[in-house]
Amino acid sequence: MQKILLYYKFTPLQDPEAVKLWQKSLTEHLDLRGRILVSRHGLNGTVGGEMDDLKRYIKETKQYPGFKDIVFKWSDGSRDHFPRMSVKHRRELVGFHNSDHEFEVDENGVIGGGVHLKPSEVHKLVEQYGDDVVFFDGRNEHEAKIGKFKGAVVPNTNTSRDFIAELESDKYDDLKDKKVVTYCTGGIRCEVISAMMKKRGFKDVYQIDGGIVKYGEAYGDDGLWEGHLRVFDDRMTVQFSDNAKTIGECTHCKAATSNFENCAYANCNDLVLICGECLQNPDLLYHTDACRERSLVSR
Repeated sequence: MQKILLYYKFTPLQDPEAVKLWQKSLTEHLDLRGRILVSRHGLNGTVGGEMDDLKRYIKETKQYPGFKDIVFKWSDGSRDHFPRMSVKHRRELVGFHNSDHEFEVDENGVIGGGVHLKPSEVHKLVEQYGDDVVFFDGRNEHEAKIGKFKGAVVPNTNTSRDFIAELESDKYDDLKDKKVVTYCTGGIRCEVISAMMKKRGFKDVYQIDGGIVKYGEAYGDDGLWEGHLRVFDDRMTVQFSDNAKTIGECTHCKAATSNFENCAYANCNDLVLICGECLQNPDLLYHTDACRERSLVSR
């Protein structure tokens, strides 16, 4: 039986390159596939493989003093959802572009970040404060098209690099005195986003412990989340139950869908949200009309 592990840990690493080489050797020995990033701020990974091998990976990784309390999240899937095992040493653990000067970490994690809330504590906060609680999506905008927390604020971000400019605009000034709950797929982005928000005047900032994944494990589609979850492997999207609501709309006909496809224009890195019927038309497999025209010219 195979599964996928998602995890991260913010902790100071004196020799990230050595940690990278150790993780590369360990994952290759256990025949895992996936992606691992290492930086001076810690470790972030998604790996798939046999259950026994993943358990051995957890045990070995926790032997490193800074990683002993990593929270590993399990997800349905296998090593075949990844083309290879990639282990890289990067300047930033989360790619907000030069955000590493925005925060510091110690053995307890990100310094000055938002308060961690377990899924049940999120519900208690909403029950107690109602409309004074605002959910703030910490992912890129396209991810929210197929799934988000009900009533969430979704920033206008095409890539992670757009977040700092968004937070420094005046778009969200009316939220600075509210209780803001940030969320993202597994929780790692919100560690940084919540710290960046607090530096920019947001007074009462929280983050969902374990992100959408942990919330979905606890409440499925019977809570405050609606839709499907975008993931960054061959699965593209996952859902928490058979009762998942389809909130996405086909780019072309507006039919309900949660299906993403890569733009047919090879030089475009964007995805097309497209329904099954439109998917059958080769002329519709493009992100925009401009992509279609450029593709025709390049043939």
